[in-house]
Amino acid sequence: MTTTESRSISLDTITAPVADDLAAFRKYFRAELRSDNLLLDTALRYVLRRKGKQIRPLLVLLSAAASGGVSHRSYIGAALVELLHTATLLHDDVVDEAEARRGLPSLNAVWNNKTAVLVGDYLLAHGLRISNENGEYRFLAITSLAVQRMSKGELLQTKKTRKLDINEEEYYRIISDKTASLIASCCEIGAVSATEDEAIRRAFGEFGEQLGLAFQIRDDLFDYVGSSNAIGKPIGNDIKERKLTLPLIYALRSAPRSESRQILRMIRKGMRDDSGPVDEVISFVAAHGGIEYASRRAEEHRTKAVEAIATVPPSPARDALHDLASFVISRAT
Repeated sequence: MTTTESRSISLDTITAPVADDLAAFRKYFRAELRSDNLLLDTALRYVLRRKGKQIRPLLVLLSAAASGGVSHRSYIGAALVELLHTATLLHDDVVDEAEARRGLPSLNAVWNNKTAVLVGDYLLAHGLRISNENGEYRFLAITSLAVQRMSKGELLQTKKTRKLDINEEEYYRIISDKTASLIASCCEIGAVSATEDEAIRRAFGEFGEQLGLAFQIRDDLFDYVGSSNAIGKPIGNDIKERKLTLPLIYALRSAPRSESRQILRMIRKGMRDDSGPVDEVISFVAAHGGIEYASRRAEEHRTKAVEAIATVPPSPARDALHDLASFVISRAT
């Protein structure tokens, strides 16, 4: 078998084992989003045009394929998580007063906050309805827990951002709930749609949890080592928003207390209009090992993700999930 080290990994190669299924899912998903309400239908078509790589449906389909095979149940599960994810993005844009997403005007900017919130509510309710109508109650249980965790993570981050006193354990609680919970749900739902084996279902849930942690740590590293053109947001954006992520948390813990206090004072004071302080924080993190430490932790979670599904029979889909775990921590965007 060709190793991931000896060949190039891309989303195309990762998608290949379920390319036909993903195309069929997208057709199914578009049909599900049609509405006879003119405003809603227009808004939904606008949302569809702005869809990204649809990684979450891909995770559902790959997990299903690796667990026994993709079926119509897998499409229902993929639709549920994609509708939930899209709803949370619409609501986040309202909360954050965002005017753009992926380089295009946000829904709330094109219409208004009320419309964006209501469209998000509709998407969430629609996902629940199609699952309920098809008797997929296990899907509902999994996603209900994910929504609870996502809300708890967001609230904890809000509290800690205000106080600037987050430690590594709290950081992990936040990213596990905010990010990893939904990715874990995707993988577990995919397995549930394909097998009755509870051990395999749990294994894919753990794979998704570890993948989500690796993904978020890598995403947080972009604030210190990325390119604004590549990642679509300004470098130092988390710093400006007073978010203490793993690279900075580690550096603050490792540096002399006087230096750490000075950096925290700078962040607390605010630095939205001057890149100098942001550059100083980035240099501080690099000098005190924050970037290297976070990179190591991301790699550890990638390894744990691969180990979680080690007992699953080999298949192109399982190999693609291995590749995706590697792609997550090596990606440039």
